[in-house]
Amino acid sequence: MTTSPYDPAQAGGNASSRAALSAFALDVVLAILLSFSTMMLGVFGWSVWRGVQLARQGNDVSAAQLQSAVGTPPVLFLILLTLVSTGGTALVLYFWRRRATPAEWSASWAAVQRFRTWWLVLLAGGATFLLSSLMSWVGRSLGLDLTPSNLELIEAGFAQFPLFLALFAVVLAPLYEELLFRRVLFGRLWQAGRPLLGLVLSSLVFALVHEMPGLNGKPLASTLFLITVYAGMAAVFTAVYRATGTLWAPVGAHILNNALALAVLQAYGGAQA
Repeated sequence: MTTSPYDPAQAGGNASSRAALSAFALDVVLAILLSFSTMMLGVFGWSVWRGVQLARQGNDVSAAQLQSAVGTPPVLFLILLTLVSTGGTALVLYFWRRRATPAEWSASWAAVQRFRTWWLVLLAGGATFLLSSLMSWVGRSLGLDLTPSNLELIEAGFAQFPLFLALFAVVLAPLYEELLFRRVLFGRLWQAGRPLLGLVLSSLVFALVHEMPGLNGKPLASTLFLITVYAGMAAVFTAVYRATGTLWAPVGAHILNNALALAVLQAYGGAQA
């Protein structure tokens, strides 16, 4: 999976900001196209399979009745489809666009063995959880709807498949999200010598993937507040990535944050996930 600190003077530092931004934009467009098309293909395939099942039952129903009877995919299917579409996209873009070199792997392994790396992981993971919890409390005190868009799916999945949902939310999702947003997107601009711009843009994309205005069914004020929370979390993960030089650091911090959030969610309900 990857990585190392980047030295712009040694690894692409002569690339222009315009070229780096163009490559970043292409990465984002490719990520959207790959993940969306995979998701739609999966839902379409399930709908066709379900329609064939109903048709074989021999019931004489209209097309509209058949469409209504198909319903929505089950929770486990949606979770697996999310894993395939987003996780698959992260892997494709990593191997296609931002594959790590042997030197980067070596530097990453060296960083993993440093005690300081794991202190920063604990600090970042705890900080993101406390940050999101504090901001959620502030937002709710202002009357905002701060229920994450993925909370309903997480709760339904945990009720039916607690072990798999815990594995997905705590381990798998952080792995592919850090690979995509930190290694591929942020790493693109970091390598080009624009780490601050990379932090801002990759954090914004991370936030918009989780809460898109107009598509999450929430008032604009609530959506913007949630975007701020997610962007702040992403910025912390990005900072610990740059500070340690190994992708395993933000992965660890992300895992810790999600584990704490899931534990609180199950204990009290309504936590930021």
